[in-house]
Amino acid sequence: MKTLLNPYISFNGNAREALEFYKSVFGGELALNTFKEGGMPHDSDEAEKIMHGMLEADNGITFMASDTPSGMEYHDGARISISLSGDDEQELTGYFEKLSADGTIAEPLAKAPWGDSFGMFTDKFGVNWMVNIAGPKADA
Repeated sequence: MKTLLNPYISFNGNAREALEFYKSVFGGELALNTFKEGGMPHDSDEAEKIMHGMLEADNGITFMASDTPSGMEYHDGARISISLSGDDEQELTGYFEKLSADGTIAEPLAKAPWGDSFGMFTDKFGVNWMVNIAGPKADA
């Protein structure tokens, strides 16, 4: 198995909702394990929160997430940025549109100075995203 880079996002009690939303965008298989299932409910109020979740989309996109337990400090906004890049304009534009719905667009998806299309936004869960669609390659 090759080494993969997978973003891991920390949430403050809404990891299940966020992962289910991401599954609605990317499709694929979603696996969720609660703190109770993992034998780690330090606080009974957290038993059903997500200890570990992983979404594996059919196109190879994979990311993981969890809820931050009460014994750990949670830093909203300083969790991670996720970058989606490639040359499939239709697919990536669709991801930009779906993920940015009800979020805040920092940079609309548009032609960038480097020749690609690029956009940035924060989704409705406070996760920062970047989308880069490779432009046509010049002949060498």
